[in-house]
Amino acid sequence: MDIKCWGSRGSISVSGDQYLKYGGDTTCIEITARSGETIILDAGTGIRRLGNSLIERDISRYTVLFTHAHWDHILGIAFFRPLQYRKVKMVFQNRTFSGLSSKAVLKEVMKQPFFPIGLKDLRADIQFDTTLNGTFTIGSIRIETISSSHSGGGLGYKFIENKKTFVFLTDNELGFDHPEGKGFDAYVKFSRNADLLFHDAEYTEREYKRKRSWGHSSVQDVMDLALKARVKRLGLFHLNQDRTDDQMDKIVQACQTDLKKKNASLDCFAVPCNMEIHL
Repeated sequence: MDIKCWGSRGSISVSGDQYLKYGGDTTCIEITARSGETIILDAGTGIRRLGNSLIERDISRYTVLFTHAHWDHILGIAFFRPLQYRKVKMVFQNRTFSGLSSKAVLKEVMKQPFFPIGLKDLRADIQFDTTLNGTFTIGSIRIETISSSHSGGGLGYKFIENKKTFVFLTDNELGFDHPEGKGFDAYVKFSRNADLLFHDAEYTEREYKRKRSWGHSSVQDVMDLALKARVKRLGLFHLNQDRTDDQMDKIVQACQTDLKKKNASLDCFAVPCNMEIHL
């Protein structure tokens, strides 16, 4: 599978010279199966650039999955240009978010007075599929899910293809058990031996002490998870909206120094916009 990050920022998009390396767009991941299917994971502001790219590549069929429905994971959908093309077919995962269906959530994003056109005005063939939950397949990729530890709940994903595994756990607090969460050990098991793990790592240890129960993890807890799960590569995700490139580089450097002291083989990095990985 091919994985591309179109947005890794958390909470709100940012701009400025100090954010150029890691980018300012919020969560959006593109996954391309060996069998050709395109999977879009979350519709943060990064989906705008992804939409332009899909048009340029003449790709017109895709499936959209959601971790949850907080603004930074859905707001970009209104600016996803392929929705204006009749030849486009989009299948949305149909779930319930605090009593609202996926369709109802999207209607809320695109309605007056917040947006000039509604879901009914779009030209694309839009479908909502309830089978895209639990364990399911899209083309040659098998997908497993787990409830995340986050305010309001959410889902983490495991993508498996050709004996390679990519685990995506953003907005998942490892140091505090939210009602829907499964606990630290369950996330270790879910991530076991993953070739690649992207995990929410919004806070330093000092920051986390003040923001425990906010729904996000400390870098140290994520490192602990990755080592216990024997993950091969760890991508720090959901980058804090105020974290500059230089500050993020220092965090990564500290992680790498710690891993070296432990004689650990884990490859740790922060996930920037436009990063591409082939598994």
